[in-house]
This record gives sequence, C-alpha cells and structure tokens, in this order.
Amino acid sequence: MSWDPLRELQLWQDRLGHLAAHQPEPWRPAIDVYETADTYVVTAEVPGMTRDDVELAVEDTRLTIRGHRADRRVANRSAVHFHQVERGHGAFARTLEFAERIDSDNVSADLTDGVLSVTLPKVPPPPARRIEVK
Repeated sequence: MSWDPLRELQLWQDRLGHLAAHQPEPWRPAIDVYETADTYVVTAEVPGMTRDDVELAVEDTRLTIRGHRADRRVANRSAVHFHQVERGHGAFARTLEFAERIDSDNVSADLTDGVLSVTLPKVPPPPARRIEVK
C-alpha cells in the first residue's frame, strides 16, 4: 500500500478526536449584562446547578461568579454510554468589571429555572458640594 497523506491525516484526526472526547472541557455559562440608572444586572445560564453550587464575590467594581457543575458521566455510577455530550461540566469562574462602584451591602441574587440573576446596585454619587467663594 502506498503512502496516502489524506488517509494519514484522517487517522490523526480520529486519534485526536478520541482523545478530546475523553478529556473534560472547560465551560463558561452564558451571561447577559445590562444596566439601569441605578443598578447592574447579570443573568447567567446554570441549568442543573443548585444554590450551593454557586458562589458570588463582590469587590469595589468587580463581580466574580464561581461554581461547579458535576460531571453526569462520573456522578452516575451505572453503565451509561453517552453518544454526545455538549453541556459543560466542572468548575468555572467569571469575573465582570463595571464602570461604577457596587453597593456590596445591597447585592441580591436569585436562582430560578436554571437562570442565576444578580442585581448589583451602584453606589450613588456624593451630592454636589457648594463651595463659598471668599
């Protein structure tokens, strides 16, 4: 049999595909961010996760969302052969930086139907100070 570069390339592609299928892929939940006059709102898609699986941290102008979604292939100990896996699993972290400071004492979060919603009130600007000219 003569050497066929296309066949060799296909063999390498098959080998790499097999390796990739057995490696956990990092994932990042999809997010939306919007702003109103006095708040920022972040929503993240985290289906299958509970409140205990998610951690939020707020510092000055930054929000960090961390979490972990269990790998169903490992969690389910019975003999299961997945034909396709597209939903991510494992640990993730997303950090968002905002233009204005966040009032960390009044941040609220809700997890309903697989959607995490975080409302981040902005620190109100200080009132204008009148300066007397002498």
